[in-house]
Amino acid sequence: MVNRNKSLTRGLQVLKEIMNSEQSISANALCLKLEIDKSTMSRLITTLINEGFVKYVENTKEIIYADVVGNLSKRKREEMIVKQSQNLLNEIFSQTNECSYISVYDEDMIMHLNQVDNSNRILKNRDSIGFHSPLHATAMGKVILAFSDELDISKLTLEEYTHSTITHPKRLQLDLHTIKEIGYAIDDEEYEYGLRSVAVPYFSKSGELIGALGVSGLAARLDVEKLQEFSTILIALANKHKFNSI
Repeated sequence: MVNRNKSLTRGLQVLKEIMNSEQSISANALCLKLEIDKSTMSRLITTLINEGFVKYVENTKEIIYADVVGNLSKRKREEMIVKQSQNLLNEIFSQTNECSYISVYDEDMIMHLNQVDNSNRILKNRDSIGFHSPLHATAMGKVILAFSDELDISKLTLEEYTHSTITHPKRLQLDLHTIKEIGYAIDDEEYEYGLRSVAVPYFSKSGELIGALGVSGLAARLDVEKLQEFSTILIALANKHKFNSI
């Protein structure tokens, strides 16, 4: 019991030091500050990472606080969105016969929370649940950029994925202005060659932007006119099944 309490105390000391640090911190620096040997520090950090309290800065060994409470709240909200939108995605697929999606903003990208594809096609869209895609090169991302009051496109890296990807800020701004006017966005092979998609904003009953709803499929099957036709269906269903914030 004594050893467990000692280990817990050390772990809390390490966590407190990471939380109070104004910038990322290395394991070596923590060892020096707290006078803990490297092997013990390694075990403590591994435990804190596995439990979701801290994380490494991408591609480094620098450590930062992971906001476990915020992450749990975020996960709960995402689960609620998936649950409430399941019938909506089923209805979108039923009316379009194309793979339907719901996505949300996540750290300067979109994350695909759920999708429905009940078709019998041999070539089907891959399972994208949990995957991230760029904001500027996807229909869902552009919808979120267009209808969000908080996102700043000047901070985005407009990477080119295909010859159709919008990589100029002014052109993207014009595209977003049009999207907000017409209520939907189209990805015309801007992220992947051979794929097209259309998306609309998904709001709560109180008017909060929750994410984006969309459908996608092979460009050979979905021309721009068909996507425009689908946008009418998506807008109607999004208005019919608004998210019920709790």
